[in-house]
Amino acid sequence: MTELTNLGVRAIRDGVAAGDFTAREVAEAFNANVAAAADLNAFVIATPEKAIEAAEKVDADRAAGKPLGSMAGVPIGMKDLFATRGVQTTAASHILESFVPEYESTVSQKLWDAGAGMLGKLNMDQFAMGSSNETSYFSNVISPWRRNDGGNAPLAPGGSSGGSSAAVAARLCPAATGTDTGGSIRQPAAFTGITGIKPTYGRCSRWGIVAFASSLDQAGPMARDVTDCAIMLGAMAGFDPKDSTSLDLPVPDWAGSLDSDLRGKKVGIPREYRMDGMDAEIARSWDDGVAWLKDAGAEVVEISLPHTKYALPAYYIIAPAEASSNLARYDGVRYGLRDLPQGANLQDMYAATRAAGFGDEVKRRILIGTYVLSAGFYDAYYTQAMKVRTLIRNDFEKAFEECDVILAPTAPSAAFALGEKVDDPISMYLNDVFAVPASLAGLPAMSVPAGLSSAGLPLGLQIIGKAFDEQGVLNAGLAIEQRAGFTAQPEKWW
Repeated sequence: MTELTNLGVRAIRDGVAAGDFTAREVAEAFNANVAAAADLNAFVIATPEKAIEAAEKVDADRAAGKPLGSMAGVPIGMKDLFATRGVQTTAASHILESFVPEYESTVSQKLWDAGAGMLGKLNMDQFAMGSSNETSYFSNVISPWRRNDGGNAPLAPGGSSGGSSAAVAARLCPAATGTDTGGSIRQPAAFTGITGIKPTYGRCSRWGIVAFASSLDQAGPMARDVTDCAIMLGAMAGFDPKDSTSLDLPVPDWAGSLDSDLRGKKVGIPREYRMDGMDAEIARSWDDGVAWLKDAGAEVVEISLPHTKYALPAYYIIAPAEASSNLARYDGVRYGLRDLPQGANLQDMYAATRAAGFGDEVKRRILIGTYVLSAGFYDAYYTQAMKVRTLIRNDFEKAFEECDVILAPTAPSAAFALGEKVDDPISMYLNDVFAVPASLAGLPAMSVPAGLSSAGLPLGLQIIGKAFDEQGVLNAGLAIEQRAGFTAQPEKWW
C-alpha cells in the first residue's frame, strides 16, 4: 500500500470510506510527520489530539453506517489566522500570543463538519503581511525545497501562507487552509510546487478570520492537486449571515464537474504582463502553459489590461489603509498582550503594547495606512487608489468579453533565499505583481505547478477567471496539471 502521507484529499477520503485504512491510521501517520519536521517551523502549535479525535469520530460513523462528509478522514493544517475554539490563534503575532478563542471561524467549522481533522495551527507572516514568511513572531518557515545548483541557503516558502505551503509540500498534511489578500495563497503555492485557489471575493466567509484588509481578504484551499482543491473549496464555501460580504449563492459541485476539455473556450494572454526584464524561465514556463491550453482545445487570444502597472501601488495604499483601521482593536485592553509600564496611563499602555506586540512590517503598514487616511492626504492617496481599483476591475470585465479565463505567471521568480529581500520592502512587494490585480478585482484565481527552474525549484502558472466562475478556473488548471505532469517533490533533509 502507498504510504499514507503520500496520499491527497480524495485518495484519503475514498480510502477511508472504502475501508482500505482507518481515519485514525491516517491521522497518526501525519501526526508523526508533523512531529518529525520541527526544522521547517511550519506549525506554530501542533494539535495531534484534535486530529485523532476527529478521525475516531469518522471511523465510528463509518462503522455505524452513517453518511460521511466530503472531507471525512482528512487531517489538515489550519493557517493561524482562523479562530479555533480552545486552541490559540495568534496571526503569528506577539500581540495575540496568549489569545485562545471561545468561538470557531465559519470556514474551519465547515471543514470540521465535513469530517476533516486539525493537525495544528500553521505559521505565517504576521497578520498575513509578507511574501516570504519572515515576519512571523514565531520565526521563519523554511521551504522544504533546496536549489540543486550547489546553493544550500534556506529558501522562502512564500507568504503569507508559508506554513501552509511548506506543510503540504513536505507531506506534513494533505491540504491546508490559506488566505489570499494580494497573492498569499497563489505565490506560496507556486514557490513550493503545490496548488492553491483564491475563490471569488465572498465565496468563503471571513467571519472568525483575523482581518488584514477586509475588502481583499479571502480564504481558500492549498493542496497537492486541482481535484483536492476543488473538494476542499466545496467544503469551505457557502453563505454566512455573520459575514456581510458573504455571497448568498449555492455552492456548485466543483469537484464533480471538473473537465479538462477546453474546446470552445478562449484563453486571454495579457500583453501588459510581459514586462521588461522578465525572468527567461518564467517567460518560457508561460509559453509552455499557452501550448498546453491550446492542446486542451482552447483558443488563445491576446488581451489588454491597461491599468496593470497601477495595481501594485494602488494595493499598497488600500491594503495598509484597511489594516490601520482593523488593527486599531489591538490595544492591550480586552485580550492578547498587555504591556503596562509602572506609572503608565492609558495612552502609555496603548503605545507600549503596540510597540512590543507588532513586528516591524506590521508597524510599517499601519504607518502607511494611517498616513494615507489622514485628513490632508485621504483624497490624494486613498480616494485615488480606489478609483484605480475601479479601473482595474473594468479592465477585467472588458477583457472577459473576449475570453473565458486569463493565463499569466503566478510570481516573477522562483523561490528566493531567506534574508535575500527582507531589507528591501519594495523588492519584496514586487513578488505580488502578477497576483494583486485579480485580488483588487475580487476574481477567482489559482496557481498550479508548471515545472522546475534550472535550479530545480518549482514554477507556477496562474489562471484568473470571471467572478463566480471557479469552475472555469479549476478546469483550466486541470488541463495544465495533466499536461505539465508535475510530480517533483522536495528531497527530505529535515
